[in-house]
Amino acid sequence: MPFSRRDLLAKLSAAGAGTLLGGLFATKSTAQNVGYNDTPMLPGGHWRVHDSKRPQPKVVTPGAAYGQAPSDAKVLFSGGDMKEWKGGPWTVTQDYFEVKRGTGSVQTIGEFGDCQLHVEFCAPAEPKGDGQGRGNSGIFLMGQYEIQVLDAYNNPTYADGTTGCVYGQTAPLVNACRKPGEWQTYDIIFVAPRFKDGKLETPAFVTVFLNGILVQHATPLIGETLHRQVGFYTPHGPKGPITLQDHGDPVRYRNIWIREVGPHSELRHRKTWEIG
Repeated sequence: MPFSRRDLLAKLSAAGAGTLLGGLFATKSTAQNVGYNDTPMLPGGHWRVHDSKRPQPKVVTPGAAYGQAPSDAKVLFSGGDMKEWKGGPWTVTQDYFEVKRGTGSVQTIGEFGDCQLHVEFCAPAEPKGDGQGRGNSGIFLMGQYEIQVLDAYNNPTYADGTTGCVYGQTAPLVNACRKPGEWQTYDIIFVAPRFKDGKLETPAFVTVFLNGILVQHATPLIGETLHRQVGFYTPHGPKGPITLQDHGDPVRYRNIWIREVGPHSELRHRKTWEIG
């Protein structure tokens, strides 16, 4: 029996709007109500629209606060030691590790391909030098594709060499740097290049957030990032190390974790599209 306007207002007042509307409009969830098996096939894929047989997403528990590692991440540094790294040695504390000038770059013992990478870094609080000579380091995906680390706060340099750039290739959309001495955050989504029969099949792509601000949006890479040269691809395996650069400046790093996203990129790796 439908509610009259008067009845509805009275019930809202007595029971509380949230409680009543939840009861009026809630639908019972059943195990059978998870999709369809009579809908059209999606182009280039294996599933129907709303396919009932399509596997459910894996459950992942987020970190308790922004920047904390989720349940499926591999923690590469959380303080105290650099057991996941080789090279250097760099200076290590309970909270961070710091580039030790002249000892060389460090790289992960493990290797990674498609991934989500979280890195926090800090340039010296008392800046010295300018341009590329101030708070310089770098994050190299697969050991050869660099996202620049630099103190670019009130520090002009060439655009494809500033913080947030794909070094030597693509300038960031904006300069989102914090002041020197403040911790900054990179969240990087990387899709590794694919090679077939010794030739490039699909390039690498990178999306980058600096301090929560988008600075690279599905940017294709033209190859390895190089200084004063145009990058190019040399065929390599599906995984490689994460490398942090010793560029001579005492840059600090902390809270580093990575999630391997594997070959799940359903859309990116379809061979053909049949749309329309």
